[in-house]
Amino acid sequence: MSTEPAPISFARGAPSLDIIDVDGLRRAAERAFSKDPAGTFAYGTAVGYKPLRAWIAERHGVPEDHVIVTNGSMQADAFLFETLVQPGDGVAVERPSYDRTLLSLRQREAKLHPVELESDGINVTALAELLAGGTSISLAHIIPNFQNPAGYTLSGDKRRALVALAREYGFTIFEDDPYVELRFTGSTEPTLLSLATSGEVVYASSFSKTVCPGIRVGYLVGDPELIGKITTLATNTYISPSMVSQSIVNEFVRGGSFDASIETVKTALSQRARALADGLRTHLPEVQFVEPDGGYFMWVQLPEGVDGDALADAAANRGVAVVKGSDFLTDGSRNALRLAFSAVTVPEIEEGVTRLADAYREIT
Repeated sequence: MSTEPAPISFARGAPSLDIIDVDGLRRAAERAFSKDPAGTFAYGTAVGYKPLRAWIAERHGVPEDHVIVTNGSMQADAFLFETLVQPGDGVAVERPSYDRTLLSLRQREAKLHPVELESDGINVTALAELLAGGTSISLAHIIPNFQNPAGYTLSGDKRRALVALAREYGFTIFEDDPYVELRFTGSTEPTLLSLATSGEVVYASSFSKTVCPGIRVGYLVGDPELIGKITTLATNTYISPSMVSQSIVNEFVRGGSFDASIETVKTALSQRARALADGLRTHLPEVQFVEPDGGYFMWVQLPEGVDGDALADAAANRGVAVVKGSDFLTDGSRNALRLAFSAVTVPEIEEGVTRLADAYREIT
């Protein structure tokens, strides 16, 4: 009697339970409930739990009225798009880019302008040529660190060039940065927000990738006039976000658990990224990829003519979940996969790549 192989998932961009600081979160919750029950259990206001808002503002070196804390960064994205993107507005996006962002912008009826992503970030020269040619955009969506889905990081020179373009052409850069804390090799680049001089950048990040996915706490940092508009929208949407979640995060980041938790996560991610890269080099030498310096993801480029959608289906038949590269592209291209290494152990990675290679041989 044959048995199905144990499922292995390279699909989900989330840390596995074994690298989440469950005990630290439990202690943070106990402190939040005992130290500030009134603030934790009340509705609060749309700007979020004020002590956490203050911590975020201090971390980014901005006044508190530059910050709003939301129910996860995707809620922040939705508020930002509703405020800044009208039907027919041009929006520059990376190619490839996060599928949920592309979906949200399409639902806003934005006119998307994909700009090729290179191993050191978006092709700024191509974006400049697009703008110089008369294309108008109101927003450029950029994931600067360990990009989802590619895992690439925007270089310092390109960061400065992007901010200069935004200043010259009058568009806003949406710096979508949930993975910034997860660098396990190399040096940190300045945020686009820190390079801006006159409100060219609005910044978003999240605690889902560094504390735990279920906490659902994200935030925006930007010009206070913009944050004020988004605060009004948030008030009319839900009165206030979850004070319980945000109060727990506040105690977690202020109580010493945050930095230790990030180090644990980064150590595991580094080992997993290396195992994935080594496995691909051994079992799938035909594919191309860039080994990331941090984050959760690796973009695997398949040889010309190999159907990534078909490979994803063949892998699924072997109990291996991957995400089709076509999900992150707007032009129907199908010769790539996104592999997330955050939720799989090193032995699972080794077995998963072996099965993926078997699937590849089947379809080629």
